[in-house]
Parts: sequence; structure tokens; C-alpha cells
Amino acid sequence: MTNQTNNIRVGLIGAGRMGSFHARLLRHFVKGADLVAIADPNLSNAQKLAKELVISTIYDKPENLINNPNIDAVVIAVPARFHAQTAIQAAQAGKAVFCEKPMALTLEDADNVIAAAEKANVVLQVGFNRRFAAGFLAAHNEILAGNIGSPQLIRSLTRDPKLNDPAPIPQWTIYYETLIHDFDTILYFNPNAKPISVYAVADALVRPDYKEKGLLDTSVVTIRFDNGAIATAEANFQALYGYDVRAEVFGSKGMVTAGDARQNNMLRFTKDGVSYDTCRMDTELLKDAYQAELTSFIDCIKYRKKTLVGGKEAKAALAIALACIESVKTGQAVNL
Repeated sequence: MTNQTNNIRVGLIGAGRMGSFHARLLRHFVKGADLVAIADPNLSNAQKLAKELVISTIYDKPENLINNPNIDAVVIAVPARFHAQTAIQAAQAGKAVFCEKPMALTLEDADNVIAAAEKANVVLQVGFNRRFAAGFLAAHNEILAGNIGSPQLIRSLTRDPKLNDPAPIPQWTIYYETLIHDFDTILYFNPNAKPISVYAVADALVRPDYKEKGLLDTSVVTIRFDNGAIATAEANFQALYGYDVRAEVFGSKGMVTAGDARQNNMLRFTKDGVSYDTCRMDTELLKDAYQAELTSFIDCIKYRKKTLVGGKEAKAALAIALACIESVKTGQAVNL
């Protein structure tokens, strides 16, 4: 499966903002990976990125990259509506699959992706990067060790720094692509517990002029679990102070927190008070986590290990996202 260098030969599908970021990590920072090809239906995107990273093989059809016998794995960073079909095609071609979240937009498609990967016996990993962030991983380990007792209250939030043009944002993005990270974090922080009900409220508070066009830019979600824990997840598309990702778990013996908007631990003390600089992009705040998840993906391929976040975990987070959509439509809690 590997080439003479024993590195994993990776093809990138989708050369937009996130795909380009993954490509740079694979090219320069992920040990054991060789980025060898790029595909994007907008060929100019692929050409521009290939020129920057000195990649000679480019395609405007993802299926041509998938069918290249000299590629071992694919990283999928196309729009969400294409994730499932691209992942299935790649798995059927015998490629290991790293797919950005959400893995699918329906539970049926999620099952189909999982089945395709299992039938082909290929690695399937989904891009829930917070599991690889040092603080979130440390908090998870504290919970597993029982140091805070039984989780009782769990909170996770995502606040994006700026909402640019809302026109191209697909309906329900706040659940499918933003809060789905928080749903995965909550599941990660309440291991072996199952969500039993979901209630969501949402509005367009940042850009109310786009509400009638389907935009929801603010939401709060309550999730109840079978172990009694109650979780809240919240998101907003415009936090003027920076990109903000945090989580907290309160338990019967204590509490853990994770996440920070700060660039580093420097504090500035001046006549105006105490201040610090904040991150303005997810790729800045969580760069190490993005690198770690790709490194883990490559290691899982090389050493035939189970991924830390695979199809079943992605389906579980998707189920909560879909329940949120139903809850907003009906104004009622949704039982899972």
C-alpha cells in the first residue's frame, strides 16, 4: 500500500480554505505523509494550491484522484453535501478516508459510509479536531480517571469571530457544521452515556435581515443523557473579540474546563488594565489539533490502528444535529 519511502501517499479532494490548510499541514508538518495529488472541480483552486506546494498531479474530477492507484488515502474537504458520496467512492476504491465533518447529512448516508469503509477494510476518520486539542484531551482523561466523579452538567460553545457574507451559507449550517463540533465534544466528555432528548432554540441575531432566507446564526441546545447528565451547547457566528471555543464538565467530585480564545499565555499590563491577544481563525486557535488529527490518521493507516474518532462517533453527533433541526421546526424537545 505504501511507496518506497514507507510514507502514506495522500490525495486532497477540495482545495478551498480548509482543504488548503490541510494540504499545508500534510506537506510540511505531518510526519509519514506525502501529499501527491489535489482535486477540485474548480481547477484553478487546485492549480493555485499545487503551485504553492509543488504538487505535480491535479484533477478537476475527484473520481480521477480516487481511482489513481498510486494514492493510499484521501482527505475530503469538499462542501458538506458531497462528503458522504465522496467518502463512499474512496472507500470502495480501497483508499483510507479522512473526511471533514459532517460525515453525512442523513443517518442513512452515515450508515452507508460506515458500511463502505468496513466492507473495504479501510481506515475512516472524521475531522472532529477538538478531541486532539491538548486541553480537551486532558479533560477527557480526567473524566475517564474518575477525578471529577459522575458528569452532571456539561457545556460546550463555539463562537466564530466574524460573519461575512451570509448569502452562500446553507440552511442549518449552525447544526451541521458548527455545533456538530460541540455535540461531539459533549459526547466525548460523557463517555458511555447516551443522549435521550434534545431541545434547540435558534435565531438570526447577527444578521436578522437574512432570517427569512433561512439563516440561523445563534443557537442554544439542551441535551439530556441516560446517566442523568444535562448538557448545553451554544453557538454564535460573530464574537467580535475573537474565535472562542471552550468546554466545561461539572461532576459529583469536581470540575474540568478546556479551551481558550487567547493566542498564548502572555498578559499585557498597562494603564488601561490587563489584556491579551485573541485568535481570529479556527486554523490559528486549533492548529496543533488539526496537525495532531492528521498525524493520527496517518499513524492509523501505517500501523492498522483504530481511529480515535470514526464513523460511529460521527453518526452519533449527526443524530443530535438532526434532532436540533426537528426541534427548531416543531418547537418541541425531540426524543432520541
